[in-house]
Amino acid sequence: MKHLAFIFLFSLLVSMPLFAQQEIEFKSDRNIQNEERYPGAFILSMVENQVYFLHDGIEVWCDNAVFYKKANFFKAYGNIRMQQGDSVKMYSNYAEYNGNTEFAFASGKVKMERPQTILETDSLFFDRVKQQAYYRSGGKVTDTASVLTSRIGRYFMEQDKYSFVNEVVVTNPEYVIHSEQLDFYSENGHAYLYGPSTIESETSTVYCERGFYDTRNDNGYFVKNSRIDYDNRILKGDSLYFNRENSFASATNHIEVLDTVNKSLVTGHYAEVYRDKDSVFITKKALAINFKEKDSIFIHSDTIMITGQPEHRIVRGFYDVRLLQGEMSGRSDSIYTDQQSGITKLINKSGDRKPVLWSGRNQMTGDTIKLFSNTETEKLDSLLVYENAFLIQEDTIEGYNQVKGKFLVGYFEDNEIYEVNIDKNTETLNYMRNGENQLIGINKTLASRIKIIFENQKIQYIDYLSMPDGELVPEEDFPPNARRLEGFNWRGQERILNKEGLFEGQPEPELVKIQGIPLPEEPDEFFDERDEKDELLLNENSRLKPQILQNREQDSLKYKTTKDSLDIPKPDVREDRLQKKDSVN
Repeated sequence: MKHLAFIFLFSLLVSMPLFAQQEIEFKSDRNIQNEERYPGAFILSMVENQVYFLHDGIEVWCDNAVFYKKANFFKAYGNIRMQQGDSVKMYSNYAEYNGNTEFAFASGKVKMERPQTILETDSLFFDRVKQQAYYRSGGKVTDTASVLTSRIGRYFMEQDKYSFVNEVVVTNPEYVIHSEQLDFYSENGHAYLYGPSTIESETSTVYCERGFYDTRNDNGYFVKNSRIDYDNRILKGDSLYFNRENSFASATNHIEVLDTVNKSLVTGHYAEVYRDKDSVFITKKALAINFKEKDSIFIHSDTIMITGQPEHRIVRGFYDVRLLQGEMSGRSDSIYTDQQSGITKLINKSGDRKPVLWSGRNQMTGDTIKLFSNTETEKLDSLLVYENAFLIQEDTIEGYNQVKGKFLVGYFEDNEIYEVNIDKNTETLNYMRNGENQLIGINKTLASRIKIIFENQKIQYIDYLSMPDGELVPEEDFPPNARRLEGFNWRGQERILNKEGLFEGQPEPELVKIQGIPLPEEPDEFFDERDEKDELLLNENSRLKPQILQNREQDSLKYKTTKDSLDIPKPDVREDRLQKKDSVN
């Protein structure tokens, strides 16, 4: 008998749950039963004090309730307040709670308060086991700095993180964010954007398909088809950094800065844009293009800076400047271009490499070269060469026609040079030919001032305007070592013939490895799959139909992965680069 008793007792113990469900405690001024309407339930009502429930650290106050004690389940009505410790407070007109599954539902002006945020929605599911809240009928989260709205929202209490899906809008006094999907961390105000997203303000619009934004400090980092639109500039790059407070943006790798007013484009692999200063700094294969109806202007240098208001843009280039416009090209140490006046200066700042300009087969050098463009026709008008002007034209057969003096003035027609005037201490060496293009001699002449007329970019004739002194010498009588004027330096091998030639001889810059923004880790479904034997999340007496407690494909995350790293580096901002001492005036 003892053996049988032991077996019975063991079987009884095994059949019992290891942990008994904690029962819901309650207090009520009025407690009645209506078995006909609410079989097995207590009807609780407020007289002086609200109905009170307590279960495993969660407290609920309401005006009226229907409590199914055996099922450990209640439905609450009127002025409901639900509190979990000091971290979660929830208000609604209606609520249900299942003490066995610790699952709650609230509807009617639902408000959930957390230390940093307030969530408002029409209906909310709350899973205490997972410590997650979920809405899918539209909701609003008010943060210390912004208001966030979406059709679908899920809150992860342990991470203090909201995941918003579908019609996500973040409204701030300074900007508005639109996104397909957004993760928001309440503690620090960090937002991660996924899918086509925009950040719009009065002064700028940011677009990206993956990005990070600090909503409290007003700065962000953007990748994947990212761009920033200002009033008159568009900035693109593999990665963008944006600081609204400082009106600053930087871009890294495959950069484009488009000036929509002046029809110009700057490219490179690192750029900084200061909106308030209306300035752009760009380096790493920097290239500035000023689009013209005919013969657009290309400027390449190590560093390019663009400053000034849209109606008065100034372009500066430093270190190994290369210029191309149609058949005209040039090189210099530095360059200065005033787009309003149409003036371009090629300047020598270091060493003996004088600025050089080629027009067709003509090479012009000097200490400084100025180009003048007609701002209305956008065509070249004239040029000035200051100090040590030297014009060289490559002869088709024998050698080089040369003209030198102190100053040179040239005139253009349809962007081709047709006249050159050289003044003060001029000297020429010219290969003279007859009508059959036969060489008849070499003319070396000194004069105070001369005029040269070109036809098809070739010297047609030279007019010695003041005190010429020279003669035509047969080629065989002219010493070979005397066929170079002092200062002669033919640099035809440096001539730029096309866009590709702007970068000839230069190594490709080493691009920075972009730190991407991984997609969010895919969370578990909010509603667990439940077998028929499993207890209902709410209870069979719930006003909700079982099918509503099912996950829907349209409510799930569209952008997700298994990666969980969200380390976002901040680009190195070097404003001092815009304060170069060697800027050109």
